[in-house]
Amino acid sequence: MPDIQPVKGTRDFYPKEMAFRTWLYDRIRQVSTSYGYQEYDAPFLERLELYAAKSGEELVKEQSFVFPDRGGDMLALRPELTPSLARMVAARVKTLPAPIRWWSFGPCWRYEKPQKGRTREFFQWNIDLIGLDTPAIDAELAGIAATFFELIGLSPNDVQIMVNSRRLVDQQLAVLGVPPEQRPDLYHLIDRRDRMTSTAWDAYAQENGVDGALLSGIHDMLADEGAWKKSEDLTAFFEASKAMGTDRYLRFDPSIIRGLDYYTGIVFEARDVKGEQRAILGGGRYDNLVADVGGDSVPATGFAMGDVVIELVLEAAGAMPSLKPAPAQVLVTNFDPSLEAKSLSLANELRQAGFRAEWYPESARMGKQLKYANRYGIPLVAILGPEEDAAATITLKDMQTGDQATISRQALKDEIQHRLA
Repeated sequence: MPDIQPVKGTRDFYPKEMAFRTWLYDRIRQVSTSYGYQEYDAPFLERLELYAAKSGEELVKEQSFVFPDRGGDMLALRPELTPSLARMVAARVKTLPAPIRWWSFGPCWRYEKPQKGRTREFFQWNIDLIGLDTPAIDAELAGIAATFFELIGLSPNDVQIMVNSRRLVDQQLAVLGVPPEQRPDLYHLIDRRDRMTSTAWDAYAQENGVDGALLSGIHDMLADEGAWKKSEDLTAFFEASKAMGTDRYLRFDPSIIRGLDYYTGIVFEARDVKGEQRAILGGGRYDNLVADVGGDSVPATGFAMGDVVIELVLEAAGAMPSLKPAPAQVLVTNFDPSLEAKSLSLANELRQAGFRAEWYPESARMGKQLKYANRYGIPLVAILGPEEDAAATITLKDMQTGDQATISRQALKDEIQHRLA
């Protein structure tokens, strides 16, 4: 039988990789809950029309894994979570207490070309606030992102969150004479700017009907770094960010527009300062999406962050955590068959005391068992041999220092607690 390879664009999570995923999840949970957000999740499968509602043609037609079920309904593996969130809120909007502060961390899928920083299956943090429309709320979401970066060791010298407002861009395009029905196309054009050279982007714009005068006006608009001062929303946003102490991570960037069709107000993206990676996270205000999927009109804002790019940014910044995937704190030896039952009992006793205890699964030479503990980073080994059994003692070996001490069975738990402290 030939070797069966993993599906293109997916990842195998061996214990080492899983340790990082768990570490990331734990810090996402810590930050999210510290702001009062509640954890939720949604199905991995959704009806295709959910994304057709507002996500955008490119996401639906080019980037989604789409297939019919046996009844003929078109389904999609979720490429993002925000439409699912909107659907869930729409179903219970009259009974859910407002405002809704929810977060989630789970898998999403997009049919993209796998490359550095991009996979087809990825884990994504989503965090949203639904029910209020104020710049201070938008600032809270951006502040959560800044708090997260600080927690994981990324400073403003490593990461910046760049902010703009679609309402401001809409006003600027109106001044340039662009009618409302043509503005969504220009949003997508501006969103492509950082993925193309300046010459290629200009040519692409002209190929898509943007004449020289309008293109010149857009260039001026994207170069105006003081335009935020003309926006009441952005002025209030930056004032709120300063009050929260997160403003050092934030700056205005007139080129930030976000590519998804459902954004309506303030939008933001986090990027590494060196500019070596894709956007780390992105989001903004989407006040119409709940109504678009069948609910009442409810204001909302939020952002999403994938696990792939943030790992690359941590590595580049020298902030990657040193993680050991060993679940056990203590290895209980298996000296010989006559003591096997007592070793099992000792391991269970330690677990009931709150320690993570692993029992060596076969009778083997002590050197082999110690080598096993060392290989998997288990810090302590509880040795129960014939001499220890006869004297009601345990020999506890510290694998980091090499020290070992024979102590009474009654004193074992306190000694383990002391050495693990």
